[in-house]
Amino acid sequence: MQLVIVKLQARSQVALRVQEVLTKHGCNITLRLGIHEQSSNECSNEGVIVLQVKPELSAVNALVEDLKSISQVGVHALSI
Repeated sequence: MQLVIVKLQARSQVALRVQEVLTKHGCNITLRLGIHEQSSNECSNEGVIVLQVKPELSAVNALVEDLKSISQVGVHALSI
């Protein structure tokens, strides 16, 4: 299983660009889970997205590189 973990530091500022990248690579994403803390008053400006992706190395590398090109976004790919 191939996973890509994405950490957004300024979610409200980078979410649109991250969504564009995820849409571009959508055919290679089999599962997406977005997590951010929220209280009754507001949502956190940090978030984590867990992606399960098809285990095609070139496609995974392209996705990771596109995400890394966005400031305030951290990315880590791993195989389980």
